[in-house]
Amino acid sequence: MSGPVVNFITGNANKLIEVKAILEPAGITVQNLKLDLPEIQGTIEDVTREKCRVAANVMGGPVLVEDTCLCFDALNELPGPYIKWFMQSIGHVGLNNLLAAYDDKSAQAVATFGFSKGPGHEILLFQGRTHGKIVPARGPTTFGWDPIFEYEGQTYAEMDKAAKNKISHRFKALEKLRAWIEGDEIRTALILRI
Repeated sequence: MSGPVVNFITGNANKLIEVKAILEPAGITVQNLKLDLPEIQGTIEDVTREKCRVAANVMGGPVLVEDTCLCFDALNELPGPYIKWFMQSIGHVGLNNLLAAYDDKSAQAVATFGFSKGPGHEILLFQGRTHGKIVPARGPTTFGWDPIFEYEGQTYAEMDKAAKNKISHRFKALEKLRAWIEGDEIRTALILRI
């Protein structure tokens, strides 16, 4: 019998690469499907739950979604779940400028994965947080806000991908998901198999 399979709903190629790099060595196959999911206003958890609910209804079966946030401590966790829109509107320089009036440059990178067995089923959340700080952009600018989030002296963009995948917010959340999957072989066989 082969291992579990998850349908990861994302159109972000960089996220897909990281999720595969983290889960597949643990024997979890990641299949990718791209859906245009709504991004509601609300808490980090509300946004993820709604994306998961809609994806499960569209797919008619098990789905895994992710919402990634960048939370500035001085701004009471803003931009939070709205980071995608902030990045598109003001970019790396604008994000740094949001903190110009504050001494506190600390931030949290947050990944929240939502899993559902399908329409009408409970949505389980798995969240990981990495604490760092906001700095002027350094490193390649190919993956969102990675160039401005510094963890222990390096921005995410400057880090080797394998090293990032051992400490990132995404890794921490996926470790919780992996532990949940591995916690019950029957659950794995019945819920996550396609």
